[in-house]
Amino acid sequence: MPPRILLLTTLAMFAFAGNSLLCRLALRDTAIDPASFTTVRLVAGAVTLWLLVRMRRGDRPAGGDWFGAAALFVYAAAFSFAYVGLAAGTGALLLFGAVQLSMIAWGLLRGERLWRWQIVGLLLALAGLLILLLPGARSPSLGSALLMLLAGIAWGAYSLRGRGVPDPLAATAGNFLRAVPMAIVLAVLMLSRQQWDGAGLLYAVLSGAVTSGIGYAIWYSALPGLAAMQAASVQLSVPLLTAVLGALLLAEPLTPRLLLASVAILGGIALVLFVKRRA
Repeated sequence: MPPRILLLTTLAMFAFAGNSLLCRLALRDTAIDPASFTTVRLVAGAVTLWLLVRMRRGDRPAGGDWFGAAALFVYAAAFSFAYVGLAAGTGALLLFGAVQLSMIAWGLLRGERLWRWQIVGLLLALAGLLILLLPGARSPSLGSALLMLLAGIAWGAYSLRGRGVPDPLAATAGNFLRAVPMAIVLAVLMLSRQQWDGAGLLYAVLSGAVTSGIGYAIWYSALPGLAAMQAASVQLSVPLLTAVLGALLLAEPLTPRLLLASVAILGGIALVLFVKRRA
């Protein structure tokens, strides 16, 4: 892999992990509520992406659609509300697992067949999710976990919608812009619970502008230099990277349950991807 592509890919993975860290930090340690965090994140992301596309093309972003914007909004809102009760690493693992499994399920619905080892990998990933969600002293909040699974399914739908678009950055900018009114409606509906402080607003702006907007721009710059298998494989690092950074920066525990579930989920998905590529 060329050094430039390696650097861009590494930065993108840190940006994706940073989304979970910033959201968890804001909702755990500041006064901001999930609806306000979602709104500020989407507004900051929309402004940043609009500026990036404007500087590159000299015109307004043209791309995206209302279905993609709705999927993006559902992902962002469910993501924020889920992180009220989830550790950063646990949330990232649930999100990533749901994204990949929903995309695999869509392929099956469209008539794709799984080879024997792919079935083993799929069952292993599902077993990992069960390990993570089984009741116990260290199990995550069921409501928060279900919200994060919903966020993953929404992001999977968003990713499937965006496959093959000629200009993914412009499409993402357009979808962020369309998602802003939806976020404002959510903020109005949750007005009675609305609260924020300077630190919470700062984390939301950083999540939208840096780890989302600039992060996506970096990722789309790296993608042309990556093979499909490489692009899928490097994303396996995001949940583990988030868990490690969560332990180092947020003092969150790396529990045996989380490590076992990570091995099962990420290993199972890797097996599905690897066998699919070979086939």
